Amino acid sequence: MSQRPAPVPFGDAFRFWLKLGFINFGGPSGQIALMHEELVERRKWIGEGRFLHALSFCMLLPGPEAQQLAIYVGWLLHKVRGGIVAGVLFVLPSFFLMLLLSWAYAAHAEVTWVAGVFAGLSAGVVGMVVAALLRIGSRALAGGFSIGIAVASFAAIFIVGVPFPLVIAGAGTAGYIASRIRPGTVRIPGELTEDGDAAINDAAASAPHTLASARRTAKVLVTGLAVWWLPLLAVIAWRGIGDTLAREALFFSSATVVTFGGAYAVLAYVNQAAVYRFGWLTPGGVASGLGLAESTPGPLIMVTEFVGFIAAYRFHGNLSPLVAGILGACVTVWATFAPCFLWIFLGAPYVERLRGNRRLGAALGAITAAVVGVVASLALSFAITVLFARVTLRRPFGAVVPVPGVGSVVWFSAVVAVGSFLSIRRWKVNPVFVVLACGFAGLARALIR
Repeated sequence: MSQRPAPVPFGDAFRFWLKLGFINFGGPSGQIALMHEELVERRKWIGEGRFLHALSFCMLLPGPEAQQLAIYVGWLLHKVRGGIVAGVLFVLPSFFLMLLLSWAYAAHAEVTWVAGVFAGLSAGVVGMVVAALLRIGSRALAGGFSIGIAVASFAAIFIVGVPFPLVIAGAGTAGYIASRIRPGTVRIPGELTEDGDAAINDAAASAPHTLASARRTAKVLVTGLAVWWLPLLAVIAWRGIGDTLAREALFFSSATVVTFGGAYAVLAYVNQAAVYRFGWLTPGGVASGLGLAESTPGPLIMVTEFVGFIAAYRFHGNLSPLVAGILGACVTVWATFAPCFLWIFLGAPYVERLRGNRRLGAALGAITAAVVGVVASLALSFAITVLFARVTLRRPFGAVVPVPGVGSVVWFSAVVAVGSFLSIRRWKVNPVFVVLACGFAGLARALIR
C-alpha cells in the first residue's frame, strides 16, 4: 500500500458541506451528480471507486441515500465529526426554508413567488444529471454484464415497478454468483479507475478510524440509539402518548426504518398514514408538501417536515399553533434523519472491509451498475416532468410511467437544461455557478412574464 495523499483540511470540508446544503437541488439524482462533480472530478477528495463503493452501500439503506452518502464521505475524510458536519449541513438550510414555506402554506400565504427561480433550477439540474450519468456510466459499466445489469435495473424500476430493495438485492446476488462462476466478470468499484491522486483512494491503506471492531460497534449502537430516541422519549413523556407530537415521534421513527426506495416510497407510506390513519392532512396535502420539497434544496424526504409541521399546527393542543408547528417539524426531522447517522457509522466500517473481498466486492460492483440504471430512471422521470407541460401517467406493466404530451415541450426549460449540460460536460464550469445562473434565468423569466 502506498502512502495516503495529503489530508483535506477540516475547514475546507466544512465550507464545502455548508455550500452544498444551499445548492443541492434536484432530488437524489441531482445531489449525487453534484457531489460526484465536486468531490471526485474537481476537488479530488475521494476517488471514483471509493465514491461508487460508498454509494452502493447507501442505496441499500432506508432513508435519503444522498444525505447518507454525504455522511459516509464526511466520515471517511474526518471521522465521526466529519460525518456529523456533512450530514447536518446537508439538510440544515432546507430545514429552515421548508419551515418557512410550511408556515406560509398553513397560514394560507402566497408561496408562488419562488416558482420562477425553482423552474430554472429544476431545468439546470436535468442537464447536470445527464452529464453525471454519462461520466459514471462510462466508468462503471465496463463489459456486457454490467451494462445488462444497468438496463435490467432501469426497466425493472421504470417500467415494471419492481420494489427497489429487490432490484438491488437481485443485482448483488447476480454479481456474487457471476464472480464464483467466472471471476473477473464484474469489475469491483475500487478497480473502476486509477484514483491515486485523490485524498481517499483505494491505493492508500485504510485509515484507523475505518477499521471495524466489536467494541466500536457496540459503542456506536448504544450511542446512536440514545441520540435517536432520548429526545423523542422526552417529548412523549412531556406531551403524553396521545398527543400529536408524540404520535409523530413514534410514526416517523418507524417510517424511517421500513421505507426503502427513496422519497417517493416514503411518500406513499406517509400519505396513507397522515391522511387516512391519523387525519392530519387532506388527500392533496402531502402532494403539496412534496411540491415544496422539490422546489427547495435538500432531500425530497424533507416532505416529512411539512407533514410534521402541518399536523402539529392544526392539532396543537394547549400550545400555540406556530409553536406546535415548529416543534412538530423538529420532532419529525429528528426522527427521520437521526437514524441515518447510525446506519452509516454502524455499517460503513464493515462495508470498507469488502474492498478486500473480491466476491463480495463483485456483488457491490453489480450493485453499482444497478445504481446507474436506478439513477437513470429517476433522472428520466424528473426530466419528463420538468421539460414537458403536459404529462400523462400510465401503467403499462406495473409501474406508473410518465408519458410526455406531444408538442408540450417547455422550451425555456429545454434551453436551460442543454446549457447546463454543456457547461458541465464540455466547458467544465463550476457547478455552483451553473446552479446560480439557472436560478437567475428562472427569476428573470418570471419577472418579465
